[in-house]
Amino acid sequence: MLVVEDHDPFRRHICAILESNPHLQVIGTSDDGPKAVQQAIALQPDIILLDIGLPGINGLEAARQIREACAQAKIIFLTQESSPEVVDAALSAGALGYIIKTNAGSEVFAAIEAVTKGQRFLSRGLDSPSLSLRKE
Repeated sequence: MLVVEDHDPFRRHICAILESNPHLQVIGTSDDGPKAVQQAIALQPDIILLDIGLPGINGLEAARQIREACAQAKIIFLTQESSPEVVDAALSAGALGYIIKTNAGSEVFAAIEAVTKGQRFLSRGLDSPSLSLRKE
């Protein structure tokens, strides 16, 4: 798993949560968009947790580039952005999951499980104009 988050304390917190599960392994972290794309290509992770507000290139553009180079990687956005338009843009960029940061502790494992099965996952309370399927 690759964790891409520019806020260092939150990135460390998410990595600690993930590493508490013996079935998951964080193989890399990044703090900006261009590095995220480079690491995705180099490491070929199964799952990428990706913030939207990143330096360099934003997470939406990074997701598009990652999808082109690493089609097998499943992208889950982990962000504070919650507008339906941004959620829709993230899903259109190739993400299967979208978690609001305040829900990360309670939803990250469910999101990983869902996207691993090829299912979409949205944080509680989110909506996407083009997506009628929501995970409760």
